[in-house]
Amino acid sequence: MKLMNKKLLYIPAMITCLLVGSFVWLSLCTVEIVAVYENDNFSDVLVKDFPLTDRGKIDWWLNNKDMLKERYSIPKPASYGSFTITFWDFGSGYKEEGKYDRLCFDARKAKDNCIDKNAVFSVRQIKNYRTLLITYDGRYLLQDNGDVVNVERE
Repeated sequence: MKLMNKKLLYIPAMITCLLVGSFVWLSLCTVEIVAVYENDNFSDVLVKDFPLTDRGKIDWWLNNKDMLKERYSIPKPASYGSFTITFWDFGSGYKEEGKYDRLCFDARKAKDNCIDKNAVFSVRQIKNYRTLLITYDGRYLLQDNGDVVNVERE
């Protein structure tokens, strides 16, 4: 009977280890930028292995915004200062337009120039040069001092 109780204790411990291990593995995955498409002050970035949590997405942006500027010359603000960068989950890759509500890129000269719409993160510079960070779960404002604060949707 005692042997059975010990075995039952191992099951939750094993599940916990698997969950923690999975989370660590996912958080260590490197984000892959597949392509960048631009239209005026709007940029679409196709990504693989983007962080899952709001904090992970925001931290990734803060750590990589200079690299995006250097490597891809984004963002490109409009004359009045506003820009939008949307990060899209590249998922299962490019597809033909066929299905309703796909995002297509005319710059890609191929039949399969569309992706399924699955925005994972957006960065917008709004009035007064404020930076708004948008995830599926929330909206955050980047303060002048570098702090990130949650803002309620209007």
